[in-house]
Amino acid sequence: MTPLILLGAGKIGETITHLLRSTGDYALTVADQDPVRLAPIAALGATTVRANLADPEVVAALIRGNTFAVSACPFHLTPVIAAAAVNEGAHYFDLTEDVVSTRRVKSLAAGARTALVPQCGLAPGFISILAHAMTKKFDSLREVHMRVGALPVYPTNALKYNLTWSTDGLINEYCNSCEAIIDGSLRETLALEEIEAFSLDGIAYEAFNTSGGLGTLCETLEGRVENLNYKTVRYPGHRDIVKMLVRDLRLGQRREILKDILEASIPMTNQDVVLVFVTVSGMQNGRLTQESYAKKVYSSTLDGRLFSAIQITTAAGICAMVDLMREGALPDRGFVRQEQADLGAFLANRFGRHYA
Repeated sequence: MTPLILLGAGKIGETITHLLRSTGDYALTVADQDPVRLAPIAALGATTVRANLADPEVVAALIRGNTFAVSACPFHLTPVIAAAAVNEGAHYFDLTEDVVSTRRVKSLAAGARTALVPQCGLAPGFISILAHAMTKKFDSLREVHMRVGALPVYPTNALKYNLTWSTDGLINEYCNSCEAIIDGSLRETLALEEIEAFSLDGIAYEAFNTSGGLGTLCETLEGRVENLNYKTVRYPGHRDIVKMLVRDLRLGQRREILKDILEASIPMTNQDVVLVFVTVSGMQNGRLTQESYAKKVYSSTLDGRLFSAIQITTAAGICAMVDLMREGALPDRGFVRQEQADLGAFLANRFGRHYA
């Protein structure tokens, strides 16, 4: 079995454990500083370690001897864990959507003996693999539009939203700057802007700019596409309320207060749906052509327990990338972009099949 250390035992970490432990291919150890989070993972039969994951020496000792180091920790721990993985000779994977943290991982990858694969999940993650594969069908590109949302199946509050994953990550999406290619130039744009409306399967949605979902795709497609953007999907009316909180009440500058408000007021749910919608246009055989991909993934049961769609899609994304590395289907050294993974291989993978 391949030794793997999973750092972080939160909602996504627990889902990763459920997916990996059943394969029999990984000798899995899970580390977290919270014994309450570790308890259900230990009950699954996985080896658990209580540790301070903000301490570089502790993290290095945990990673030592493992082939893979997988981070399901908050983005602010990314530099510590990635640096330890490089120093200990382990392949590194994370789920961060934070742009600054990813730039740090990229700098650490220069000259590394192993691979560093950040942003493995849904968005960033699978969405980049999908969009990049779609662009290969075109002789030249005009527009690439990527839309992703994790939504409650039964919205009941004014926001028409329930918490389904990291609140810190959600706030980052709503507050940090975004990347896009506009008229052929790489630019930064404001989160919560450029709102649009669309419908799918008879349901109305809105979409607006959020940070981090593009991953490295702007760099990959710069000079090849006229316009490239990523937007988060919500039910109509959500953006206006969030913009009032973030901008008008200036809670984007007091994020801990915003986090307390959201977690105290908006319940979590496992009854959710992940929506993926990508549209690419460009020239094919001398004609302007458009192709679209739409997919909905719902919550489902693993090992007799209901997991949310965002848990499953995020965990499946990173597990599939680990599997592909183990099989030799990804570069084994340096910085690895999500879009370097082959879409067919990803969807055929035992974890990637959750998207198929």
